[in-house]
Amino acid sequence: MLKMNVPDMTCGHCAGMVTKAVHSVDAAARIDIDLKAQTVSVETSADAAKVAQALDAAGYPAQAV
Repeated sequence: MLKMNVPDMTCGHCAGMVTKAVHSVDAAARIDIDLKAQTVSVETSADAAKVAQALDAAGYPAQAV
């Protein structure tokens, strides 16, 4: 389980873009987004660095929590 802080994620559109970015790395990933806390929890078998790279490329840099 990865938990990341995504400070630029502020709305539903942002959450959708974050979800799309994670699914580009692992289509089967389970994602839980907390907009208020600006965190994303991802259950995935993908490498954490690849998930973070995909988020960064989508314009939503993330830091591990």
